[in-house]
Amino acid sequence: MLTNIRIILINTYHPGNIGSAARAMKTMGLSDLSLVTPQRFPASDADSMAAGAQDVLANARVFESLDDAIADCSMVIGTSARGRSHTFTRPMLTAENATDQLVREAVKNPVALVFGQETMGLTNQELEKCHYHVSIDANPEYPVLNVASAIQILCYEIRKSSLHIDDQCESDEEASEYPLTRELEYFYEHLEETLNDINFIIKTHPGLAMNRMRKLFNKARPDIKELNMLRGILAAAQRKNKDDF
Repeated sequence: MLTNIRIILINTYHPGNIGSAARAMKTMGLSDLSLVTPQRFPASDADSMAAGAQDVLANARVFESLDDAIADCSMVIGTSARGRSHTFTRPMLTAENATDQLVREAVKNPVALVFGQETMGLTNQELEKCHYHVSIDANPEYPVLNVASAIQILCYEIRKSSLHIDDQCESDEEASEYPLTRELEYFYEHLEETLNDINFIIKTHPGLAMNRMRKLFNKARPDIKELNMLRGILAAAQRKNKDDF
């Protein structure tokens, strides 16, 4: 199950933080490290900071975009030091609740915990690709943690949650199966195409319609059966629209 939990670092500036991340992961039994457009990697600083976690570092995968890194994940949780805000609307979880969610989902599918660039964290656009946000409880006057420290704390919480996985699995036997991120992206493409077909969206002035739709369906989190039903509704709407013309 722990092998299904992916730690993703985006645009990491200092390679030493990549090595520290690998070390934090290995101490808690995690091994899937993914990097999105790191500024320097491989690098000697990463090797020296990884210490005994060279295997995690050696197996790290590099991606050109966050979309590519999370394509096969059914749950994505983004980290943020900003707390709750009207500027983004994903549910904000505590570290304990977020890692419980990841552990339960990782029994069936790959999942991801995403960390942003050291000085800026995750952008709003990156946060919008996440099902949930997690913030570590810290001093409200200065809640910003070094990225390696944040990774260590959340990996520790994942480790704790994993120790109770048998109890969680018994209660989740009948739980719904959720689509992977790439399957959701196919749905969003189909949705946008349909909304264009029926003139709900004007191509020259699309506005924020699709952003709001993404928020709506990410928040609702349809399972596989529900997503297939939605795709069927879209296909029927497209057929009806063609028949009318």
